[in-house]
Amino acid sequence: MNLGLAGKTALITGSHRGTGEIISRTLAAEGARVIVHGFTEEQQPDWLAEYSAHYVWGDIATEQGCQQVLQQLAEIGPVDILVNNYGTAERGKWSEPDWAGWIQSYEKNVLSAARLSQGLIPDMKTRAWGRIIMLGTIGSHQPNNIMPQYYAAKGAMATMAVSLTKELSNTGITVNTVSPGYIRTPELEAGFRLKAQRKGWGESWAEIEQKVVETEFPNACGRIAEREEVADLVAFLCSERAGFINGQNIRIDGGAVRYV
Repeated sequence: MNLGLAGKTALITGSHRGTGEIISRTLAAEGARVIVHGFTEEQQPDWLAEYSAHYVWGDIATEQGCQQVLQQLAEIGPVDILVNNYGTAERGKWSEPDWAGWIQSYEKNVLSAARLSQGLIPDMKTRAWGRIIMLGTIGSHQPNNIMPQYYAAKGAMATMAVSLTKELSNTGITVNTVSPGYIRTPELEAGFRLKAQRKGWGESWAEIEQKVVETEFPNACGRIAEREEVADLVAFLCSERAGFINGQNIRIDGGAVRYV
């Protein structure tokens, strides 16, 4: 299937590593010109040349950092696709309130996306085409009692995306949220391998994954998502073929959240 991404320029935040890297590689493989983002100049990954990708850097949890990134983008050229992938999920409890942590979570997960969207939308409007993707979580549908500041921020991000969809009516720009459940990242796998050692779940990832599904992440597919699966959904939503998908919060969770 031709996604029609050749010639489009895509910025993926927090893409020097992790799921953002896989999203960048996937978009590049579909023909998009990719702009990778990191927080320091030293984080520039060595795989950029493989895709002729650009690199920008700045701490987008701050207003100054967002402006720094936007200034670098002005030298590269107009951005057609913005994937607000960056976000963090620090530990938190209702019983141990950390109000500075709440504010930081909002800055990282919401304001970073809002500021970059606002900075890039004018050029998208000029070309009457654009795609903005927010990386959310199924926790915006069914939040847990732990990490309340994170789920509150991601819920705000999803709400913001719907508001922005209405603001951009009839402009050719679509806005959607992708909300994964557990994703098999190196960090997640390492954490569950440590837990498996404590609980005697076995040593192979297949054994550990089954226990995770049974105890923490029950879903109809019986496994955890691979990063490539999330990246494929993002790529489709960025494409010409997804032009009539707008204002949606799409779960990719194997059927973990079950309601109509």
